[in-house]
Amino acid sequence: MKLSKFSLLLMLGLLLSIFMVACSGDKGEETSEGTSEASNEKEKESVEASGDVEQVFNLTASAVIPTMDSSLATDLLAFQALSSTKEGLYRLGEGGEIVDGMATEHSISEDALTWTFTLREDAVWSNGDPVTAHDFVYAWQRAVNPETGSEYGPYMMGGVLKNATAISEGKKSVDTLGVKADGDHTLVVTLEKAIPYFESLTTFGTYYPLNEKFVKEQGDDYATSSDTLLSNGPFVLKEWKSTAESWYYEKNEDYWDAETVTLEKLTYNVVKDPQVGVDLYEKGKLDSTALTSELVDVYGSHEDFEITLGTGVYYLKMNQTKSEALANKNIRKAISRAFNKQALVDEILNDGSIVANGFVPKNFVTMPESGKDFREVSGDLVTFDVEAAQEFWKKGLEELGKDKIELEFLSSDSETSKEMGEYIAHQLEENLKGLEIKLKQVPFEQRLALDDSMDYQIQFSSWFPDYLDPYTFLNLFITDGGNNKMGYSNPEYDKLMEKTANELALKPVERYEAFLQAEKILFEDAAIAPVYQSGSAELNSPRMKGVINNSFGALYEYKWASVAE
Repeated sequence: MKLSKFSLLLMLGLLLSIFMVACSGDKGEETSEGTSEASNEKEKESVEASGDVEQVFNLTASAVIPTMDSSLATDLLAFQALSSTKEGLYRLGEGGEIVDGMATEHSISEDALTWTFTLREDAVWSNGDPVTAHDFVYAWQRAVNPETGSEYGPYMMGGVLKNATAISEGKKSVDTLGVKADGDHTLVVTLEKAIPYFESLTTFGTYYPLNEKFVKEQGDDYATSSDTLLSNGPFVLKEWKSTAESWYYEKNEDYWDAETVTLEKLTYNVVKDPQVGVDLYEKGKLDSTALTSELVDVYGSHEDFEITLGTGVYYLKMNQTKSEALANKNIRKAISRAFNKQALVDEILNDGSIVANGFVPKNFVTMPESGKDFREVSGDLVTFDVEAAQEFWKKGLEELGKDKIELEFLSSDSETSKEMGEYIAHQLEENLKGLEIKLKQVPFEQRLALDDSMDYQIQFSSWFPDYLDPYTFLNLFITDGGNNKMGYSNPEYDKLMEKTANELALKPVERYEAFLQAEKILFEDAAIAPVYQSGSAELNSPRMKGVINNSFGALYEYKWASVAE
């Protein structure tokens, strides 16, 4: 994910994570305040009388839904809500499998530039209007139209859909975008170049359809309340306004695959304090709640305790333009090996996170031929090794003609961030004699501004994937790339990444070999210092069955979920 507003909101989704950003929808919460207690009791009595299990999840979020406009969404909480109520051409199923959505099939031209999707004829919006190819054309054009002000339209579609970048820059008209309707149920998409991961992009929220007539009728009120929204997904959002701290979803009986959807309702309330969430869980008012490190110590032996490995990677950025020392490869190699990552994930995080010794995360993508995990094949590229760190440190100091170095360490000012920064700084100073670390702890928005202007030396950062492909991680370090922001440049690395995006786009085996080579170069250069791969610790009720954890986009999928009998 983008290291700007998107990362900001994503990391809040982790509840009190390193940067205290807006959070993703957590899987647990008290019954919605929008539904009266009497109404809930009546519903419960009715279900009990029928002898059936009440198909309701009581869930939490750690913040309000920022937007329900798929063109404007940039955070996990919004994408979680959109995933429940909307559906694109395809949907993510179990294990990241791409399954049917609004499309039932597609064909690809020999040059892989033209994709033709056949849309189902039984899909309707929650107002009864049919979902057509025109809805996708309108939504995608709206996302790249500079008048919309979308952040993720240009980011997710630029360089993917033909003319998307030129349109977003105001150089071409929106009707030149590479998407056309051939009748109501055939969508023809023209790509800027072959995109191996394009099918997975069609599951992402920015690519969801929009009912043009409805959106225009609502005007500025569109997507500001449940009354100004339409659903074409498994659920319909109810009793929600843009500032609401409680809302709920009802099963969408008009959804094309409604027979598959077992849940009748999902209720959400905003719960910002993890201890409050645990208290509500213990009282049976929540079906799931997230745990911080301290709470894991208390509830780690609880029978409902679960940990889930995520796909976000946290790492140290070392700005080669703001420090002579950090421009030295041996100094960077020393820093990347001089702090104990295992102790950090065990003692400070204590949430299921694991040590990162590379950049593409574990359990994310597999090699095309062998099916082996990319991380396993690439291996550990940089590990905690004090002896090696001190050797590199000595070489670096000699090359610089110095015996002491002072570096500034930029982080956010949350309690967890402070603790992490202090730990890493202490480890570096203890293991690298002559190094002094000055901690600079600022509000998150200020940290983002300093990153954008490259006004930092060492910074704690993170990346969460936007699609199922190593390119979403490794393209960050292309010379002068929009997310590089640290002055790293290696022509060989750039050439490999250019090949994966162009000449090797349709040669998966060779393409993944190029990714392996590129990642090794990244760590031979010690461009970054990986710290850990994100995890989450939760209490999850055994009542909850069939919840899917996604590796990108919405964190959780509830279409196939149910309450156990």
